[in-house]
Amino acid sequence: MTNRLERLIDQGTGREEADLVLKNGRFFDLVTGELVASDIALSGDRIVGTGESYRGREEIDIAGRIVVPGFIDTHLHIESSLVTPHEFDRCVLPYGVTTVICDPHEIANVLGTEGIQFFLDSALETIMDIRVQLSSCVPATHLETSGADLPIERLLPFRSHPKVIGLAEFMNFPGVVHKDPVCLAKLDAFYGDHIDGHAPLLSGRDLNGYLAAGIRTEHECTTAEEALEKIRKGMHILVREGSVSKDLHALMPIITERLSPFLALGTNNRNPRDIAEAGHLDHLIRTAIAHGCAPLAVYRAASISAARAFGLRDRGLVAPGWRADLVVVDSLENCRAEMVFAAGRRVTPALFKTRKAVAPVGLDSVKARVVKSADFAVPATEGEVPVIGVMPGKIITQHRRCRLPRQGNQASVDLGNDVIKVAVIERHGKNGNHANGFVQGFGLKKGAIASTVGHDSHNICVVGVSEDDMAVAANRLGEIRGGFVVVEDGVVTGEIALPVAGLMSLEPYETVRDMLHHLRQAAYALGTTLQEPFLQVAFLPLPVIPHLKISDRGMVDVDRFQLI
Repeated sequence: MTNRLERLIDQGTGREEADLVLKNGRFFDLVTGELVASDIALSGDRIVGTGESYRGREEIDIAGRIVVPGFIDTHLHIESSLVTPHEFDRCVLPYGVTTVICDPHEIANVLGTEGIQFFLDSALETIMDIRVQLSSCVPATHLETSGADLPIERLLPFRSHPKVIGLAEFMNFPGVVHKDPVCLAKLDAFYGDHIDGHAPLLSGRDLNGYLAAGIRTEHECTTAEEALEKIRKGMHILVREGSVSKDLHALMPIITERLSPFLALGTNNRNPRDIAEAGHLDHLIRTAIAHGCAPLAVYRAASISAARAFGLRDRGLVAPGWRADLVVVDSLENCRAEMVFAAGRRVTPALFKTRKAVAPVGLDSVKARVVKSADFAVPATEGEVPVIGVMPGKIITQHRRCRLPRQGNQASVDLGNDVIKVAVIERHGKNGNHANGFVQGFGLKKGAIASTVGHDSHNICVVGVSEDDMAVAANRLGEIRGGFVVVEDGVVTGEIALPVAGLMSLEPYETVRDMLHHLRQAAYALGTTLQEPFLQVAFLPLPVIPHLKISDRGMVDVDRFQLI
């Protein structure tokens, strides 16, 4: 260490040539908000000089460009990108995202500790700095069947791992407020460490009780008013904009220079197709600035404020002694990454080839029973029935009630009112549960869409107009070991195989990106009006998000936190 320190000091003082110097550019000073003309000297993985002229063993002329700190995605599930951590690294790092804080909650709900270990092993090999929060709610609730169970005793062995930050999003907020012993055991074990929150619409005294347990960050705010209350009560708000959950526009009123120390950015769930079409955190930055948010506020939220919220004290500024995670952009407004440096290494295709591979896991995790069309029948009842109301761009759903037509003694879909069937089928080989219900808002006129990505327990979720097509789609998922399937008139018209725990592909991200295009087209051919129908399907079984959901055990009234 002494020799390393001596080298850092000698290169910073200019007594020795720096390893690398970015010359003739400017950097964005996130303290003052100024653009500072300066060379930037790097030694290994550290910045050693700014504000002066430097000589380097390697020099790169970035004339006319601006250097900003590497972006930090403070909340995401890599599994929802549909690719492995190695492919996510290769897909996203070139956009300037040098650090991600992930919750392997999805794979943990399928595989338990094996899934967490897979992510930690991968994080030790990726170029991007992947930090892991230990999944706090496996299973997420008692209202569904998960593939695994992670009590506190199974989490503690991971606590000292160098890539672990703390406890991931604590979704069972009713369990916290009502002092569930399992919840309290986890909170008590991590008290004083970072504990991430997840409490949509929680306010008032219940919010106070939730925060009193030591929870400090939150990504579920959907209005500026909700976010402001939580900021005032000490939370650091993670502004979310993913493939389904799109809260950036609603939260723009709080993205100010005054509040920026208490803000960060996150994507939660973003797939390779959306990344290719719009970008990643750079998309959030561009969009916020284009709608009037101050660049200083936005870039702080994307880096230094994010780092401080999660205790990453070595990154987030372009300054001597700080980690050399840097993005060279064309302008603050455009935020187009022209060069990216991760821990002082320029990101190139050759750099990714230096990583060691990590063997995939969970290749035989889909153990659902074969179903037939009659399994999707719903007995008719008098009066109205509960219907899940989908809200485009939101994972919050409405609790609607509709009077449905009959076919004999069975309740039927109502295409005139956009009401179709939804079912969840247990796929972990535990009990063979199968629950049916109705959903409104997909726009389907025919066919079916099915998925093994079904937050949070990741059972099979299928929506459809035709029971025959629903059966074909669900059974096809077993044949391809998980993924997404579209069926029309008994024929599979689109699919993506996700054999890694039924969540991630073994293919390169470019292949998944292109397959997603064809899959969307197959879904659009069924008449869906949703921009991202597959992730909307995936969130229908999520019984920790208001207001009405469905699990393998039945329809769930989330507000009452009980099965209907």
